[in-house]
Amino acid sequence: MPQSILMMYVTFIPVILSGVANMAWCKSCVLKKTQKPIDNGKSFIDGKRIFGDNKTWKGVIGYVLFNTVFTVLWGLICKAASFEGYDFFYIEHSNTVLYNIIVGILLGLAYSLFELPNSFLKRRIGITPGKTTSGFYRAFFVFLDQADSIFGCALVVWFFYDLGILLYFLYVLIGAATHIIINMLLYFAGLRKNMF
Repeated sequence: MPQSILMMYVTFIPVILSGVANMAWCKSCVLKKTQKPIDNGKSFIDGKRIFGDNKTWKGVIGYVLFNTVFTVLWGLICKAASFEGYDFFYIEHSNTVLYNIIVGILLGLAYSLFELPNSFLKRRIGITPGKTTSGFYRAFFVFLDQADSIFGCALVVWFFYDLGILLYFLYVLIGAATHIIINMLLYFAGLRKNMF
């Protein structure tokens, strides 16, 4: 089990770096025109926004771009350091630049797309974009805010290596806990407006 946990972190190094880089990217002035909401400001049949202002095309571009760049770079590092046996992506597949580009794009898309159902659900119950709620729903949404993208990225890992259902959910739990710690650090560094 400890080796599986180590492998989870090794495999997700590019995803972690991408998440941090994307925070800074979304705050930058680069490609300002892509800072448009994915839902184009439209509302659902209930009259509430579909996803909200925080889910932008710039964020999607950043996740795909950074996951691809960091996955390629991480592949080169793993190869140079003979560390490939600790990365789930290289257990059954060759560590090539083309393979890493494909994996990086899929990780970026999964990261972005799996955040959307959570945003959709939060708009339905009236939670302000970028905020969490209080009371009964608080713990659920604090966890879901950290786990939503992990569900998608771990699914990409499972596509290339048969994790099995238990290891998949362990991946999500550990990933969510790590996400909470990283968000706390980003909050104290001034890159996040709120801790959760």
